[in-house]
Amino acid sequence: MSIIPIRTALITGASAGIGAEFARQLAAGGSDLILVARRKERLDALAAELSTRHGVSVEVLQADLASPDGVEAVGRRIASAETLDLLINNAGFGGAGTFSKSDVGYNLGMVRVQIDAAVSLSRAALDGMTARGRGAIINVASVAAFSPVSGPMYGGVKAFLVKFSEGLDYELKDKGIRIQALCPGMTHTEFHDVIKMDKSVVPGFMWMSAADVVMISLKALRRGKVVRIPGLKNRLVSAPMRCLPTAWLFRKIANLPSIRKKAGL
Repeated sequence: MSIIPIRTALITGASAGIGAEFARQLAAGGSDLILVARRKERLDALAAELSTRHGVSVEVLQADLASPDGVEAVGRRIASAETLDLLINNAGFGGAGTFSKSDVGYNLGMVRVQIDAAVSLSRAALDGMTARGRGAIINVASVAAFSPVSGPMYGGVKAFLVKFSEGLDYELKDKGIRIQALCPGMTHTEFHDVIKMDKSVVPGFMWMSAADVVMISLKALRRGKVVRIPGLKNRLVSAPMRCLPTAWLFRKIANLPSIRKKAGL
């Protein structure tokens, strides 16, 4: 059964960036929303904007997905949402420094938010979706999932989301449920400001807007595309990292002393 139109969508990490853009585009299409994030004041402002502009119902749910209580609260809301057609596991944050010198608590927080929460919330959504014979889950990963130079934690959690999505799609392909791993490249959001990345090190032509990333994701969801890498330039960059012969070459290049120095290793 088609999931179009999407009656209700729940978005984690909805207070900014790609999550907020998903909310804007879905609301413009007439979908009711449940917005989840830690920063309630931002969620309230976004909810007011979208409900006024598009006349949709927008519910705000403040939750910290690094906390078991936060995940449980969102899971309960998912289970009670009788028209939930789309879950977007977007909440996440980037690495800070090298793994060997970083705080273990920070790293485990990445696992809780981007793996534990995504698994728990996906499972919470599936009972209702399978009973209704319709639904979709988008797990926001990254092209970092395919790169050996994106850090063991950030690249690792994003790689999990890709494989989790591929396996889940295979399991559910006859249940009327679509799964997507969205793998953006460099995207203009506050993400890079938070991790204090110098954005000038990446050429301007490699960047995309959050609006374009979300538009491509939603179009691909309608076509049933499981792994979606938005933008031709991102697909060209990631292709050598995903193909065995060229992946070997990419790793050789990535291990050059000059490259490792720029990566802070």
